[in-house]
Amino acid sequence: MSDVALLAIDQGTSSSRAIAFSLRGEILALEQQPFEQIYPASGWVEHDPEVIWATVLSTVRAVLKRLGERQCTVAAIGLTNQRETTVVWNRRTGIPLYNAIVWQDRRTAEHCRRLEQAGHGTRLEERTGLRLDPYFSATKLGWILEHSLPARATAARGELAFGTIDSFLIARLTGGRLHLTDASNASRTALYDIRRNCWDPELCELFGVPVECLPEVRDCAGDFGRTDPQLFAESLPIRGVAGDQQAALIGQAGVAAGEMKCTYGTGAFAMLNTGAQLVRSRSRLLATIAYRLAGQTTYALEGSILSAGATIQWLRDGLRLFTRAGEIEALAASASDTGGVYVVPAFTGLGAPYWDPDARGAILGLTRASGSAEIARAGLDSVVYQTRDLLDAMATDGVQPAVLKVDGGMAQNRLFLQRLADVLAVPIRKPRIAEATAWGAACLAGLGCGVFGSLEELAGLWHAEAHFEPQLDQAIVERQLIGWHAALRRVSSG
Repeated sequence: MSDVALLAIDQGTSSSRAIAFSLRGEILALEQQPFEQIYPASGWVEHDPEVIWATVLSTVRAVLKRLGERQCTVAAIGLTNQRETTVVWNRRTGIPLYNAIVWQDRRTAEHCRRLEQAGHGTRLEERTGLRLDPYFSATKLGWILEHSLPARATAARGELAFGTIDSFLIARLTGGRLHLTDASNASRTALYDIRRNCWDPELCELFGVPVECLPEVRDCAGDFGRTDPQLFAESLPIRGVAGDQQAALIGQAGVAAGEMKCTYGTGAFAMLNTGAQLVRSRSRLLATIAYRLAGQTTYALEGSILSAGATIQWLRDGLRLFTRAGEIEALAASASDTGGVYVVPAFTGLGAPYWDPDARGAILGLTRASGSAEIARAGLDSVVYQTRDLLDAMATDGVQPAVLKVDGGMAQNRLFLQRLADVLAVPIRKPRIAEATAWGAACLAGLGCGVFGSLEELAGLWHAEAHFEPQLDQAIVERQLIGWHAALRRVSSG
């Protein structure tokens, strides 16, 4: 079956990609197209949905062209996406009402505070596993409906469709015929009861969201329709969908309870498989749906770092410390340590386990001896320290991984990965299949169309490319963490 490919659409925060994989996980073709981030106000982040659609369309077409040249047949499409990012569109025309409000956006922080003060946080967390935070889709959706004057009445008549990016793309790919999402994306909206696996009418009422505008929720592997024949040279089946972090967990073969991965993209997301057990965090982590297959739900604990690769981008574009992101490793390695410098990248607040939407970033501990190398190293360390705080929170909840599997753009930086091993005191494993998120989407498509038989079969394809073992004295690490936590207190809004 060497001529059979699985096509993954990986719609991310800063770019859209289409990747074709062989059934062994080899990349047959890859196309990527970045797009503009829109910052209308402090703490606001938006994307143009039409630009997202255009980049998806162009990258898929380019990959299909290359597959045609190789005489490869596409068995199915798998879709993975930036989660929580919110779009509302007209069902008849397909035209969005407003820009997509991105997961990083903090414009609804005051609304979340009011709901928390009114006592709604406990109910939300019990049903959704999430916190009352601007990160999630519900308040974003409420904001769009409130600020588009005719929107609420139109939504009540069933004329509007809400979706995370996966749902928007499924609608466009199927010519507007289907309004669907999967359980993993639904679980990130703050409108979905993850224990009962259904939209929650009381939460919809709380956030002012008409149930009529919500998509049908399906398993992560299954029938999500076929592409409109006018888009590509043929109509292709869409057979797998998952949010990007859940897809990465599958791509990293994290299919057994206790397995953990962390993806270092624009943000960083640590996800630990808890199996059929829904673990209620005591340390401000999120309980979420990892995936749902054949009606059976697998849960996870998750910690979300809002700025990981975004920190590196800011050091490159804001401070102009280097011209390409890959240059940070050599620059940071030219300093033996940070010289006491700490970067706290709270550009849009801080995520788990701090949950401080009003915190703002800072560079602390500067002296005349501080230079670009020390600041670059401190930028990398800021992501390492936040990851350590997430693992400490998981340990408080009674779960601790034996190994951390890593992927994403920052996983190409060996200095960063060794710092992770040292500070976390946990072995780090980097996979042979570097595109874990897209590969996870392809795996779901393969399950959905029957070319793969089980998750266990897929796990057998996972192999480590690189190993990083802890080497640093933990007494040194503890001193560094004291400085990090002092820096956090300086930027805290509390």
